[in-house]
Amino acid sequence: MTARRGLSSAGKTVYAPHMIYSLIRPALFRLDAERAHGIALAALRFMPRRAGVAPGGPLATEVAGIAFPNPVGMAAGFDKNAEVPDAVLGLGFGFVEVGSMTPLPQAGNPRPRLFRLEEDRAIINRLGFNNGGAAKGVERLRARRDRPGVIGVNFGANKDSADRVADYVMMTRLMAPLASYLAVNVSSPNTPGLRALQDESALAALLDAVIDARGAASDAPPVFLKVAPDLQPADIDAISRIAIDKRLGALIVTNTTISRPPLRSIHAGEAGGLSGAPLRDLAHERLCDFRKATGGAIPLIGVGGVASAEDAWARIRAGASLVQLYSAMVYEGPGLVRAITRGLEALMRRDGFASIAEAVGSA
Repeated sequence: MTARRGLSSAGKTVYAPHMIYSLIRPALFRLDAERAHGIALAALRFMPRRAGVAPGGPLATEVAGIAFPNPVGMAAGFDKNAEVPDAVLGLGFGFVEVGSMTPLPQAGNPRPRLFRLEEDRAIINRLGFNNGGAAKGVERLRARRDRPGVIGVNFGANKDSADRVADYVMMTRLMAPLASYLAVNVSSPNTPGLRALQDESALAALLDAVIDARGAASDAPPVFLKVAPDLQPADIDAISRIAIDKRLGALIVTNTTISRPPLRSIHAGEAGGLSGAPLRDLAHERLCDFRKATGGAIPLIGVGGVASAEDAWARIRAGASLVQLYSAMVYEGPGLVRAITRGLEALMRRDGFASIAEAVGSA
């Protein structure tokens, strides 16, 4: 990205976040990827708090009864423990999805388990739902609950749980009072057997339990479901039927992939979920599949390989009401989200749309 600088009202040079990131990125990339991620979280924790995006702007949209100031969100995985959601909103995101969290603290898989594929602008992770557990997440979310901003909570089951459905029920009850929406994660490839919960009968039973635990109060948060890209047509049809039948708030399409398109990095053979640029075409294709299968009856959130305003606009035109990103920010830095939202405004005007909602599915 092009670095920009300008003069403040006091006449001092002000460096944009992406310029600072371009200077420090070589040093960060010499570190282990997981350690560098920890440094990024620490930097956000200690940086001066910036206000999030004001409501009612040109990119504002409503999905599942929630008012989003813009359609670009931070995907789950960046802020697993809800440590810095307000700082992330201050970067210009329209919403932040924290997690994945599990009922009990979980160390995850042995290190190394996070790999940058620089030549491919990709990431492979096999983190395994590493997080500090629900109690810590509840404490942090409760402390910021009176602040503005859309915060979704993504959760799953502990690896060694004897009753995974009970784990999802527990997380629902704990997080429902604190979340703008609940994101049920049954699509991580790094917890053995978790993706089996996407099977038709298992998924229907799980969602019934989650919806019952959430309750029917008027202020109860909507339930979103995050799905894998590695699905067969019959799976897509079944998930779509269930999502409509259960009146879910949205489908998040997609998680990381276990497939391996041609890659150039020395880390290409690492096990885990692949994200970033190589996932873009598959995730876009899967979004189109779900748009067709649902007939537009349920909102979709496009995730996977979104790295530019053009990528985000293509997902919206293909049927996404919202988009999320994460991996691209590793390579482009924190200024990426504002570049995307500026670009979306320009693309919306260029193509003659008055709102994001009007453009959804227009392709």
